[in-house]
Formats: sequence, structure tokens, C-alpha cells
Amino acid sequence: MPALTLTEEFTRKSRLAGGLYLIIIATGLGAELGLRGPLINFADAEATAAAILAAPGQFRLAIAADMVMALSDAGLAIVLYLIFRIPAPGLALSAMVFRLIQAVLIAASLLALMAALLVLLRAESLSGAPDLALVFLEIHAHGYDLGLVFFGVNSLIMGLLVWRSALFAKLFGIGLGVAGLVYLAGSGLRFFAPECSAVFAPAYGLTILAEMAFCLRLLSQRGPRTVI
Repeated sequence: MPALTLTEEFTRKSRLAGGLYLIIIATGLGAELGLRGPLINFADAEATAAAILAAPGQFRLAIAADMVMALSDAGLAIVLYLIFRIPAPGLALSAMVFRLIQAVLIAASLLALMAALLVLLRAESLSGAPDLALVFLEIHAHGYDLGLVFFGVNSLIMGLLVWRSALFAKLFGIGLGVAGLVYLAGSGLRFFAPECSAVFAPAYGLTILAEMAFCLRLLSQRGPRTVI
């Protein structure tokens, strides 16, 4: 087997990380905004129930997209650890652990979505099914935000890793750090001041910009040409 240069190894890992990141962004936004979001109105249980029952396939597809996202997130956590473990092994391990916890929490919260769907499909034998289904949908939303608490910490650590490693421009580290603060603030509002969540929602645009920029940088990464 021919010897690899650090350029080839680093580029391969970076492109893999960028590809996984792109899948995460596409499936995460697609599930939340494109598939599930249009069906759910937390202020109207009856309308939500009717919308889900009218498009159960769309609702199940959103769950499938989130499964793919969680699996990709677990893979990305490992690949990013492999990229950063040499310059900062402790921080890289910490970032991987927090991202894996996030993936587990988001995957586990999908059970609440399935519970909501099962309740509605058996609505004829269950009284108050729309209200009960909406409770399960709210549990999922809170579970998702709980996962984002850990992802917020991960993003702060990743921002520090990028800043200190010299593998990427420091601007990407700043962007990831800002994204981490937004995730922590948004999840905090969901749990402790839900009436402010809607006002804060536009701030998540910063996280999309920061993560997409880092994703594209990973996809186009080139490393030093030292032979190993």
C-alpha cells in the first residue's frame, strides 16, 4: 500500500466530515421545516391532528430524516475527533462526547413522535387523542432542545478547537462559538421562558450560516504536504 501524505489523509477526513455535516444540515432542516413543521400547530391540537392524519407518510418521512441526521451526527463526532485529536486531544474528546450525547437525546426523542402518531391512528378508541398527541409532540420538541444544550457546549468547544488548532481560519471558530451561544440561549428559553422562544427564533439563522460555512470549508479543505 503506498504511503499517504498528510494532505491526502487530512483531506479525506475533512471531506468525509463535510459530507456528513451536509447530510445533517439537509435532513435536520428538511425534517423540521419542510416535513414536520407544516403539520404542527402547538396552539391547535385538532388542526395538528387533522394535518398529521391527512399526511402520515410525510410525518413518518420526517422521523426517518431525523434518524439519518442522528446517525450522521454520531459519525461526524468521531471524524472530527480524529481530525483534532493530535493538536488538542482533551478538547477533541470532550467535543465528541457532547456531540454524541446530543445525538442520543435527539434520537430518543423520536419515540415521542411515534407515540403521537400512534395515538392519532388509534383515535377512535382513545378520548382526547389530539390533546394527548400534542403533549407527545411537545415532549419531542423539549427533548430536541435538551439535545441542543449539549450541542451548544459542543459548538463552543469546537469553536475553541478551530481557533487554537491553526487547521482552519479563526473566523470559523468564532462562528461556531456564536452558534453555541445561540443554541444554549434558545434551549434555555424553551425550558424557562417559552413565551420568548418565538422572538428569539430568528437568531438560529446565525447557526445555519456558521455551520454551513464550516461544512463548506471542510469539503474544500487541503492539508500540509508532510509525508507520514
